[in-house]
Amino acid sequence: MNEIRIEGGNPLTGEVRIQGSKNAALPMMAAALLHKGKSVLHRCPKIADVFVMEEILRELGMQIQHEGDTLTLDPSHVRKTEIDCCEGQKMRSSVILLGSLLGRYHNASVPHPGGCVIGERPIDLHLYALERLGAVFEEKEGVLTARTEGLVGNTIHFPKVSVGATQNAVLASVLASGITRLEGCAREPEVVWLCRFLNACGARIEGTGSSVLTITGVEELHGTEFTVPADRIVAGTYVCACAATRGELVLEDAPVEEMEALMRVYEKMGGQYEVIGGKLSLCSKWVQVPLKRQCTEVYPGFPTDLQSPLMAVLCTIPGESCLVETIFEDRFKTASQLQHMGADVRVDGRKAVIRGGTLHGAAVEAQELRGGAALVIAGLAAQGETLVRNRQYIERGYEDICRDLSQLGAVIERD
Repeated sequence: MNEIRIEGGNPLTGEVRIQGSKNAALPMMAAALLHKGKSVLHRCPKIADVFVMEEILRELGMQIQHEGDTLTLDPSHVRKTEIDCCEGQKMRSSVILLGSLLGRYHNASVPHPGGCVIGERPIDLHLYALERLGAVFEEKEGVLTARTEGLVGNTIHFPKVSVGATQNAVLASVLASGITRLEGCAREPEVVWLCRFLNACGARIEGTGSSVLTITGVEELHGTEFTVPADRIVAGTYVCACAATRGELVLEDAPVEEMEALMRVYEKMGGQYEVIGGKLSLCSKWVQVPLKRQCTEVYPGFPTDLQSPLMAVLCTIPGESCLVETIFEDRFKTASQLQHMGADVRVDGRKAVIRGGTLHGAAVEAQELRGGAALVIAGLAAQGETLVRNRQYIERGYEDICRDLSQLGAVIERD
C-alpha cells in the first residue's frame, strides 16, 4: 500500500524544523564530481531524489557514506561517464551531471531526463550552453552522448530563464579554460547556493545572486565541507498547510529571506507572521481573503512549486480566486483531484479559477511531487478521511511529511 491516510479538520499547532533543500543538494552532489577530494554535505535531506542521485553516482564509481544527515562523497575512484538509463530516467535532475562530467572527464552519456510530468521541460538550453563551451552532442535511441577536447570559456546568453541550464553552465565553466560570462541567468537561491559551494571548492565565480555570472576557469578544485540550506519549498508547503487548517505554527530554520513572495501572499489572505530568533511564527486564524489574481513567476516572484499547495488553500477560502501559471503549461493536474474532494476549480489553459468552500475527504491520486503535497494539505483541511495514493511522488521531496505533520497535531499516517 503506497498511500497516506488523513483524518481532516484539525488546525495545525506546534513547531517543526525545516529539512535541507532538495534543489540545492542535488546540484552540489553533481558538483562533487569536479574535484579529487571529498565533499562533505551536512543537513543533506533523506529523500527519494537524493537516494536516486546517490545510486547514479555510485554507478559512476563515487564512494558515498551516510552518517545521520551528513553525506560524504569521494570521487577519487570515478572512472565511468555513462549514466544508467533506468536510474537516470527516474529523476530529471540527472541531466545536471552533464556539466560536471564534461568539465572534468570530457565525456558524458545520459538518458533523457525523467521526473515529474508537469508539462514540456526541454533541455535545449542545457545543450545550447554546453555547446557554446565546446561540447559536441550526439543523440541515439534516447541517449545523449557528449564529448569535448576541453571546454573553453565563452559568452552565453540565455533567451529564457532556466534554473537547470544555469546550473549546468556553471558546473561546466568552473574548470573550462578562460572566462565564461553567463547572461540571463536564473537568480533562484539554489543557483546562489551552488555558486557558494563551488567557490568554497576553489572556483572563481562572480556576480552570485544576479542575472549575470562571470566565471574564471581554474585548473582544479578541492573538496570542502558545506551545509545544505533549508528547503524553501518545504517551508512554503507547511505555511500553506497552516493556512488551510487555520492553524498556528512555528517553523524552525525557515529561510524567510527566500520566501518573501509567499509571505506577501500569506498576508494578503489574512495570515499573520513574525520572525524571532531564526524562527518563523505563523497565525492563520484569519485566513479568509481570496486572491483576485496570483501569477507564478521566476525568482524572486511566486514559485511555481507552490502553486498547487496554494490552490489547496484557496479551495478553503470563500469567494473567487484566480491562479495564473506562467512557468509550466500543464501544472494544474491537481485541480481534477481536488474536484473529487468537492472543490470548485475551473481550468482554462494557464488560468485556474477557484471558488472556495468546504472540502470533504475522498480517495485521490498524486501525479507529481508538489501536487501530491497539495492533496495532503487539502486532506488536512477536509471533513472526514482522505486517502492520497502514489505516496512515492511526495517522498521525492519530503523526508517524512507524515512525521512532521503528526508532530503538528495532524491525524495522518502512511499505509
